[in-house]
Amino acid sequence: MPGHSIGGIAPLQLACGFNKKKLKSVKHNLLSTNTRWISLTNRHLTKMIEECGRRGKTMAEKRQLFMDMRAQNYDVIRLSTYRTACKLRFVQKRCNLHLVDIWNMIEAFRDNGLNTLDHSTEINVSRLETIISSIYYQLNKRLPTTHQISVEQSISLLLNFVIAAYDSEGHGKLTVFSVKAILATMCGGKILDKLRYTFSQISDSNGIMMYMKFDQFLREVLKLPTAVFEGPSFGYTEHAVRACFPQQKKITLNMFLDTMMGDPPPQCLVWLPLMHRLANVENVFHPVECSYCRSESMMGFRYRCQQCHNYQLCQTCFWRGYASGSHSNQHQMKEHSSWKSPAKKLGHAISKSLGCVPSREPPHPIYPEMPEKPLDLAHIVPQQRSLPNMNDAMVSHSVISSGAPTPTKRT
Repeated sequence: MPGHSIGGIAPLQLACGFNKKKLKSVKHNLLSTNTRWISLTNRHLTKMIEECGRRGKTMAEKRQLFMDMRAQNYDVIRLSTYRTACKLRFVQKRCNLHLVDIWNMIEAFRDNGLNTLDHSTEINVSRLETIISSIYYQLNKRLPTTHQISVEQSISLLLNFVIAAYDSEGHGKLTVFSVKAILATMCGGKILDKLRYTFSQISDSNGIMMYMKFDQFLREVLKLPTAVFEGPSFGYTEHAVRACFPQQKKITLNMFLDTMMGDPPPQCLVWLPLMHRLANVENVFHPVECSYCRSESMMGFRYRCQQCHNYQLCQTCFWRGYASGSHSNQHQMKEHSSWKSPAKKLGHAISKSLGCVPSREPPHPIYPEMPEKPLDLAHIVPQQRSLPNMNDAMVSHSVISSGAPTPTKRT
């Protein structure tokens, strides 16, 4: 019989009553779930928007650095050595790395625990940002209050440049050796101190260079010219190590310095000493007229033709390959980074003729051939450090107009 009753309530009525309660509960649960889902979605969207904003800002700052570099018009420079050195010097100054001495950089490596890690250890971008941040915050502590830098901007510019140069594929990780190589190369300070630190990272406990380590160093440091679009001239090749040390013998610190600071230096690294010479001559004044543009004075380098009488060019005209009269770009030129008056030249000539001129000094101090322990400058921090003086050495160098600069010995 249809319509059996249960406790006086018809089955259909019971079912309807039960469904109404269930429906109410389900509606309530769905509403609560939707509210939570919407809240989570909004938070996720907000996070995504913020992340996209950060990425957009990062990309904009990365583009800005290279746009500012292009605005300097360095690509009109005829010789690739000068182009590369000028571009990297621009990046160095734009990121305020020229204010960080190599000794300060070594101290930052130690304070951030990099010396306890193997060179092949990978660090993520977050830790790299922490290292870079500590470098700039410590820099501002050393600078006078009237010369403070924008720490956040410097961190962002350098971080983006390092990532562009060393993590172009977006893995998000760099090795400890990569970080040390780029920061020790791009910071301020004397090239001798930088090369000594580099040797401490690529030599064994007997003070002998390890060729595989030097090859690794070249792989890392030659990413810098590539990052500023000079890879075709100075990119890494498998023959780079043999080009630097063709005899494959045991290389001590002194031999390493002789080669790196030689006349000329290794072709793949010829831009490195030039970058330091550029820093030294930025404020050097020459009271001489340029034979091409007729400017009555010069700043920076001065170039004197070894064939044409009294023919001198400012660095702008020489770098762009300008010539006038009987002068040719094929003539041998001598690069000067200081000015000597005719009276000083005469006095020097007289002293030389009388034997009063001291003998030539070696380009670097002579260090022990076999150190008792590995040379590790990471533990050597001078007791008193002053701000880096980039104008403390003015030397003359010769240059062949058709090739890279070849420094002459100091007289």
